[in-house]
Amino acid sequence: MAASAVAAARTARRLVLAGLMLAAAAALAAAANYPALTGRVVDGANVIPADARGALTARLADLEAKSGIQLVVATVTSLEGQEIEPYANELFRAWGLGQKTKNNGVLLLVAPNERRVRIEVGYGLEGTLTDALSKVIIVNAITPRFKAGDFGGGVSRGVDDIITVLTTDASEWQARPSLRLDSRKDNDSRIALALMIFFVIMLVVFSLPVVRQHFAGPPQHGRRRSHDGGWTMGGESPSTGGSSFSSSDFGGGGGFSGGGGSSGGGGASGSW
Repeated sequence: MAASAVAAARTARRLVLAGLMLAAAAALAAAANYPALTGRVVDGANVIPADARGALTARLADLEAKSGIQLVVATVTSLEGQEIEPYANELFRAWGLGQKTKNNGVLLLVAPNERRVRIEVGYGLEGTLTDALSKVIIVNAITPRFKAGDFGGGVSRGVDDIITVLTTDASEWQARPSLRLDSRKDNDSRIALALMIFFVIMLVVFSLPVVRQHFAGPPQHGRRRSHDGGWTMGGESPSTGGSSFSSSDFGGGGGFSGGGGSSGGGGASGSW
């Protein structure tokens, strides 16, 4: 009885080991179809203009230099028969985006032939770049431009909004989606109306002495704002300013690689 039990246990272990080896082989075979991580923008579908790729690469390098967050853009010619959610998650893990200790990576994946897009978020950023905010960015900033055939513009706007969420207080950004709808005519009308109201108010305040005195009140001595106390923005935008990276640091097979981060499927998907 004891000998048969030992033999059965050995057989079970062999079967488990064989299963693990088959699973690993299948994973490696699937991973072999994934594009190589050659830079911060991997345009496998060749839909992003060269100038837009260069500008995106610089912004993404700047983001990583300032915050450690590794945001990568990828376009693929095919999802290999998969849904975009598992494909994006597996690609994220294969590339190891983000720092291993922080899991602070983000993948913006576009599959033009399947007309699908996804923002895949690393574990460490799920509380900041939430599923809801990822969906807002896709619906308002990305897919309207994709529908018009402007892939470069859609990706650039999406990257800008992702960076804004990652580097801005979440409560401040939550109030912005309605102002970020992709409707240029509506935005232009709002801007024109706001400027008109502003100039009318300025004309009334500074042209009519009585009104000016009513609003200004008695003179306030010793309370003049100094130049050092002027208004400042709430943080330096990661999409502006120079970068100390050379071109070999962020693209074209110049040694760029993921930091070992992982993702659990957080983010959002969309279509157009």
